[in-house]
Amino acid sequence: MSTQIVVPALGESVTEATIAKWFKQVGDAVAADEPLVELETDKVTVEVNAPASGTLVEIAAAVGTTVGVGAPLGEIDASGAPAKAKPAAAPAPSVAAPAVTAEAHPPAPSARKLMEENRLDAGAVTGTGKDGRITKGDVIATLERPAAPAAAPVSVPAAPRAADPREERVKMTRLRKRIAQRLKEAQNNAAMLTTFNEVDMSAINAIRAQYKESFEKKHGVKLGFMSFFVKASVAALKEWPAVNAEIDGDDLVYKNYYDIGVAVGTPNGLVVPVVRNADTLSFAEVEKTIGNYGRKARDGKLTIDEMTGGTFTVSNGGVYGSLMSTPIINPPQSAILGMHKTQLRPVVLPDGRIEARPMMYLAVSYDHRIIDGREAVSFLIRIKECLEDPQRILLDM
Repeated sequence: MSTQIVVPALGESVTEATIAKWFKQVGDAVAADEPLVELETDKVTVEVNAPASGTLVEIAAAVGTTVGVGAPLGEIDASGAPAKAKPAAAPAPSVAAPAVTAEAHPPAPSARKLMEENRLDAGAVTGTGKDGRITKGDVIATLERPAAPAAAPVSVPAAPRAADPREERVKMTRLRKRIAQRLKEAQNNAAMLTTFNEVDMSAINAIRAQYKESFEKKHGVKLGFMSFFVKASVAALKEWPAVNAEIDGDDLVYKNYYDIGVAVGTPNGLVVPVVRNADTLSFAEVEKTIGNYGRKARDGKLTIDEMTGGTFTVSNGGVYGSLMSTPIINPPQSAILGMHKTQLRPVVLPDGRIEARPMMYLAVSYDHRIIDGREAVSFLIRIKECLEDPQRILLDM
């Protein structure tokens, strides 16, 4: 008995994928639920497991092939008997019909004379006489026919760049192409601006130093920076709802919930899993959620549902050493917060003293079609206040 392997449902709005890797070859034994093939979609990498035990007897879609949901990928023989790969069907050779040449049936004498007088080639005249012979009427009809318009000039594509032995050419993955497409869409469609500020991280550093051991002992997770930034973002979004909104046609859609996307870098590209209902989560729950997403992202195990539906995004370029950047909005969202590297810098305090403080530049890129400059700047100042005095978050002030 044979069992078909097909492309499973890939998630909301995802209808096709590319074959990235086969883990088995034709003739290999497979066990039920064993990973067989890796599919790459616009958003995630999906493994398709064997629907039954047996022998892989056919691979219907090779690596690099684009397949739709429900398309056949291969076949498993449950009897376990090895089989050879099924040969691809070769197209039948086409047999050309014998050409009828002008020499086989030369034009009638009167037609030939008229053709010579008008310098008309036999190939330009369609013969209607017996066996395709060209008659005088055929020549006259050709001469009276309106001249065909001049053909438009054909553009010749540039020759491909010569290969250089010092270079390596690698085909872009679907995920990388999708990232490029979405970021370019954001730049083309949004009236995007960026506003900057800086935050003194002294208070957060002090809290982490004081409570990191007891926090980890109680909750089983480290107290990181991201929970502070997620909670500060939620506090600021509540005060400035336009930053948590999006444009849908001629409507503005205000979101009365707070699903915060957290950008995560992976070897295959940037992904943005979403912390759902971040306003209802504790610091420990936010840290656990982000930590779990980080592990799944590195292993390529994130699902479509875990990366869709965010209302606002936080991106931490500081982990790579970035001192300042202008993050690009993650559409259809209207804004994104960029975190950066914390550095000791001289700061003039209110009493005039100068101290070295751990400072971080913050950036908010926003869509000016929906968010005014006043709202964007005030939103970022609110985040700064919450981070420099974290008790504001706890007291909702």
